[in-house]
Amino acid sequence: MKTQEPSMISFAKDLPNICSLAGLLSALLGIYYSILGNFPYAMIGILWAVLFDWADGIIARKMKGRSDHHKAFGPQLDSLIDIVSFGVFPAIFLLSYGSFNPLFLPGAFFIVAASAIRLSYFNVFGMIDSKTYTGLALDNNVIILAFFFLFEGLFDHAVFSILLYALLMILVVFNLAPIRTPKLIGKWFYILIAYTVIMTVIFL
Repeated sequence: MKTQEPSMISFAKDLPNICSLAGLLSALLGIYYSILGNFPYAMIGILWAVLFDWADGIIARKMKGRSDHHKAFGPQLDSLIDIVSFGVFPAIFLLSYGSFNPLFLPGAFFIVAASAIRLSYFNVFGMIDSKTYTGLALDNNVIILAFFFLFEGLFDHAVFSILLYALLMILVVFNLAPIRTPKLIGKWFYILIAYTVIMTVIFL
């Protein structure tokens, strides 16, 4: 006899999934402010999206008694949210900073396409081991992007838009490259908290 499947909405009550959805909201705010041209606020939104993305896995690993359904559902939700946070967001950020010039469309496409390819690859093959990824993890892109954006005021807008384009294309290459990169765990989570709070204060 087939067991009763849980309702879709029941997964929204799971604490790690709530954390994942908070990250989705943060990414959506980042996209919203990118479109408005408020790039510092966009940076704040996406950094909090990274923080929630890291936190959901930590919470999930510490929780006891979660069902097999919840354990299987969480990674799928997380992966779908990642394409928004670390694929769609940087693509829209690039387009908006480039004043939606058609020349920025190829770059935006490469960002989203690389994100989709990387996440699909990860869903099939996983990590090399518990501490090592193949290629640069997508969340690292926006952490680097936020730091890079601190220097925006030193350049003319047109010049910085080219530098931004170049940076994101370089990161795309590293996302898909057959290189080994470490998974940032343990103390790195606390470093990310400090980084996010400090950058939030700077960008406000």
